[in-house]
Amino acid sequence: MADTTGAGSGSLGVLSAGAAALARASDLDTALAVIVEAGAAAVGASVAAVFGRDPEREGVELLLTLGMLEGAIEAFAAEVAGAPEHPIVVAALDRSGTLGRVAEGPDGPMTGVDLPLVVSAGTGVEDCVGVLTFGWPGDHTVDTDEETLLVGIADLAAAALATFRLASLVAERAEWYERVAHTDALTGLANERTVHRVLELEVARAARQGGDVSVAVFDVDGFTQLNSSAGSRAGDKVLRQVASILAESVRLVDTIGRTGADEFVLVAPGSAGVTVARRVMSGIAQLEPVEGFDVSVSAGVARFPQDGTDAESLLGAAKAALAASARHASIGEAAPDKA
Repeated sequence: MADTTGAGSGSLGVLSAGAAALARASDLDTALAVIVEAGAAAVGASVAAVFGRDPEREGVELLLTLGMLEGAIEAFAAEVAGAPEHPIVVAALDRSGTLGRVAEGPDGPMTGVDLPLVVSAGTGVEDCVGVLTFGWPGDHTVDTDEETLLVGIADLAAAALATFRLASLVAERAEWYERVAHTDALTGLANERTVHRVLELEVARAARQGGDVSVAVFDVDGFTQLNSSAGSRAGDKVLRQVASILAESVRLVDTIGRTGADEFVLVAPGSAGVTVARRVMSGIAQLEPVEGFDVSVSAGVARFPQDGTDAESLLGAAKAALAASARHASIGEAAPDKA
């Protein structure tokens, strides 16, 4: 039988360590390590492991071990992963723990317990997020006090898993919303709002530093006709291909975005707008026809401060240069003598 006094002092140590881990640990690995080490010490276990369970995937994944040699860890993970009937996998699926399981360890028989890590999302529906297992060499009897302590340790580990996974999900969701807010869904380029904001910032910086900013506006030739004759799927394919060439052709300091149905805008710090525009058009000229449609673009380029003293006038000058392009797939320049 376990020492009740030891279990009591162990309970206090586990509670203190678990509370500290949940309140201050910077990552899941650290939190689990603190909880499992305190738990193993409290119940006198020589080995321990935590397996995580992703509801969208089959099986369990080894997250942490304690007291195992490196070679044994690999073999243990493979043993559990390759056996759907393994008690640890069963504990995760059935949410039912096992106490006093006897297994053959590297140094002889061991007694193990497998505790499902069960949480509720506040909806009353319980979910198993993993399994905590402890092991003792030889024969070990789990009494009522120790069982209570083990369940408490498992609850702390479950809380850590749920807390850090939720934090990760929130961070991923926030990143996704941030990306969506600034990205055109079809092409993956910046959207109109982002392009205009970047242009305003670059013009303001150039005005302070006495520098240049180039703006190029690209328009897909015959896009309306393509959509009418071949359908929107063909039009979308052309837009994605053009966007790919644009993304490959610009510099790291440049910003390229889709600002209209078939309109793209490049914001290029410095005076390299015409050079980049030519590189873009050269790349697009290599594209294969889509539904018999030869893909090409026309472009208009303007520069700050020669062609506009603010973002709005500069963009207007580039669009005017685009409209004034006299030939198919050409580059119109608002100030050709300064380009």
